Order: sequence, then C-alpha cells, then structure tokens
Amino acid sequence: MSTLILDGCAVATMDGQGSEYAAGHIVITGNTITAVGPGSPPPAGPAVQQTAGPAASGTIRRIDASGCLATPGLINTHHHLYQWGTRGMAADATLFEWLTQLYPVWARMDAGIVGPLATAALAWLARTGCSTTMDHHYVFPRSGGDLLGATVAAARQVGLRFHPTRGSMDLGASSGGLPPDEVVEDRDAILTASKAAIEEFHDASPQSMLRIGLAPCSPFSVTSELLSDAAQLARDAGVRLHTHLAETAEEEEYCAEHFGCTPVEYLDSLGWLGDDVWLAHGVHLDDAAITRLAATGTGVAHCPSSNGRLGAGICRTHDLLAAGVHVGLGVDGAASSEESSLIGEVRQATLVARSAGGPRALAVRQALELATMGGARLLGRDREIGSLEAGKLADIALWRLDTLPHAGIADPVAALVLGAAPPLELLLVNGETVVERDRLVTVDGREVAAQASRASAELADRR
Repeated sequence: MSTLILDGCAVATMDGQGSEYAAGHIVITGNTITAVGPGSPPPAGPAVQQTAGPAASGTIRRIDASGCLATPGLINTHHHLYQWGTRGMAADATLFEWLTQLYPVWARMDAGIVGPLATAALAWLARTGCSTTMDHHYVFPRSGGDLLGATVAAARQVGLRFHPTRGSMDLGASSGGLPPDEVVEDRDAILTASKAAIEEFHDASPQSMLRIGLAPCSPFSVTSELLSDAAQLARDAGVRLHTHLAETAEEEEYCAEHFGCTPVEYLDSLGWLGDDVWLAHGVHLDDAAITRLAATGTGVAHCPSSNGRLGAGICRTHDLLAAGVHVGLGVDGAASSEESSLIGEVRQATLVARSAGGPRALAVRQALELATMGGARLLGRDREIGSLEAGKLADIALWRLDTLPHAGIADPVAALVLGAAPPLELLLVNGETVVERDRLVTVDGREVAAQASRASAELADRR
C-alpha cells in the first residue's frame, strides 16, 4: 500500500482530548490514518517528493502542508440533494408556503433529472470540505424511475461517503396532510420499496462507503402507522431512522391540533426515540423535550442557514449540548440553503448560537466538533470517522490559511470557523483524493454545473 504524509500543517484532531498541533503531521497508509502528531514524522525510508498526483503502490508521497490546517472531513447530517434544481424559488416564504409552492415542481422529477442535480450538490459539498453526507429523499413520483439509485450513482462518481435515507410520505392533502396527493405513496408500497433499498444498497461492513437509513418525512406528511412500521422495519434490518421534527411553530401547532401533544411527545408515543434516531432541525423544543432526547440518546441535525432562510427560528444548540444531546450539522436542501456549504454551516451555527445566547453559547471548537465528531455520532460512525486518530479512516480536509483573507489570524481554528471560507487544499475520502488545490479531481466541475443547469431548466419547463 502507498503512504501519504501531510507534513508541517496545523492539526485539529477533534479527538476526545482536544489534541492540537501548531505544526504537525498526519501519516496515511492506504485508507487508514496510521500516525498523527507534532513536528515531522520520523523517516520511514526513501520518500517520493511530490505535491500532486496519486502515489504508486508501495511508495511514500510527502506533501508540504505548511500554511494549512488539517481537520477531519466534515460530515453533513441533513440534506435533500434533489432540491438543487429548485434553488431561489419561494425566496421569501415560510416553510409551509415554500413546500406548497415546490411540491408540484418536485412531482415532475425523474431519475434523469435527479442524477445531475445530486451530482452537483455532492460535488459542491466536497468543495466545502464534506467527506460524508446523508441524503433525505422523500418525493417519489410514480413514473420517476430509480431516484434513490440515481443519488447512489452520483455519490460514487463524486467519491463521498454516503448515507442516503429512503424517505416517504403517505399523508396527502385529502387526508389532512400538507403535500398534494400526487406526491404521496401507499404505505405498503413504501415499506416494500424501503426493504428493497436496504437489501440492494446497505453495506454494514466496517469502512463502508454506503449505508441506508429510513426516513418518513414529517408529522404533517406521514401517518402514525407508517412511522411505526418504518421504525420496526429499520430496527429489524439494523439501519438508522431519521425524520424532520420541531422545525417550525406551524408544525408545533399541527401536532397540538391533530395529536394533542408536542412533536417530541408524538414521536415518543410511537417508539421513535432512541440512539438509532436523529432528527432534523429541532428548533422548537421545550426543556422537557430536550431532557427526553438526551435520556433516549436521540440526536439532532442542526441546520442554521436553512432555519434562517425560512424564518423558522433558532435551535437551542447550547441547551441541547449542555443536556448531553448529540448534535451534528446539516446544510439542508439547496432550495432552502442556497449556499449549501458545510464549512459555512460551522460559522453560521457559531454566530446564531451567540446571537441568541452570548459569546460563550458556542465556542469555535465546539462548532467544528458539531461538523466532525458530532456528525459521526449521529450516523453511528464515530469509531471510524470524525477525528484524526491512528486507526481511523482517512477522511481528511486540508484548509489553506496563508492567503489574504486569513493573514494574521493567530488561531487557525478561529480562522477556519470565523473567517472567510478558505481554499480547500486537499480532501481525502477513504484515503482517495476528491479535491486538490480547490479543484475537484473526481468529476469535471464545469461539466457537472452545465448538466445541473440543464436539468434544472428541464424540471422548470415540465408540466
């Protein structure tokens, strides 16, 4: 196996001790980190001195990483890749208004549309330091083809570690739900498709690049029967569960009117809380809900930019963390978070938390942890990814901090979190190069952009 050495960079390991090195090294052998520490690594035989291109088998490639900060690859815990095709629409709407306007557009999707959109969304995630992402795809038009398969193919092409969830909606407007009837599915069909997705795609092995979860969409688009059945299916198959919850005041009102309880109480009554569950948003949570999430090990994917874009409110991140709730970050769908930058979410989470709770509400290193170990915990991968430690998988982001926007910022972690988004010098996923010198190497960025633009235009023109 080839060896790669990153030498001379600042290193924020995000390990349990908070180990950091002002000038350190990381050694990667194959797809695994084999050493992390201060200074340069000890000599290990003749090195191949080069700064670009893959290393041949059995060789040692050494990169001069001075001027850079190494972090774990960032982990995105909530996304809707297909929404790349409807960015900029309903720009001033609330969540329910936004959904009402976009559901009919999404009903016209098919696999030929979703593939290019997902590729673009994944490629941009990579450019923003993301090495692992989930996807919550819950709109399946009857003649759409294999939409989930299209996202899986896109992730393989871009080279990201992928945790897609088979989403679903079975509560249409005629039955009291929000989505129009043409975008919901029959419950039996959903369960059959969910089981098939697990059987076809889920890889539970160590070092897996692809794991499936199940994700009925939300309390206002899914029946209680589907929530219960999906939870049973997921637990029988050993996969994780995900849904939207407590995103807006309107959802809270919906649950009070239809179920006579809060959103968290509703899920709890259906057996939906547990350490195999993570919830998107968690904005409108009272103290009792936070206590219950902590007691059950249920996680929260915080999506600060989307919450701000839709005017949904401010997640109580500080209180969740103080209670012991596992929290990760999500960019959410590109149609409610047009920037779709995971490193941008780290900064946004910091600023939003401090706006609500003061300068100590979220420290810069806490914010970075949300996007690394926090995300790894939500996805059940914290023993493999999320920190830079010997024995973990080589998912690594190398950020260049010696350019004008960051010149003179004393603390490299503060520079990354509070400063402008820096150039991404290198992104490794499973030891493979995905981004180098701020350029995608697995796909042609210009071609991906052109294909996504064509797919977006086609979707908009369909009737």
